[in-house]
Amino acid sequence: MKVLLDACVWGKAAPALEQEWHDVTWAVEWPFDPGDEAILSIASKENRVLVTLDKDFGELAIRRGQSHCGIVRLVGIPAKTQAEACAQVC
Repeated sequence: MKVLLDACVWGKAAPALEQEWHDVTWAVEWPFDPGDEAILSIASKENRVLVTLDKDFGELAIRRGQSHCGIVRLVGIPAKTQAEACAQVC
């Protein structure tokens, strides 16, 4: 599965998902933060599921109708278990 991890997702989630053969991009590795709208747009154009802690993406996708390939919001999941939660969902 192709996944885009938002900058707020714990860094060790990326290698954990890559070990499960997922194609992972992590927004922290970009030269600058393009903002939520651009992040969701990039995920959509690259056919990636966006994984985030940020509820603003739901607003963009549902209320504003911005195109997406899926959004997984990690709610109440401690940083050290985010990788495991991502692996279960993805």
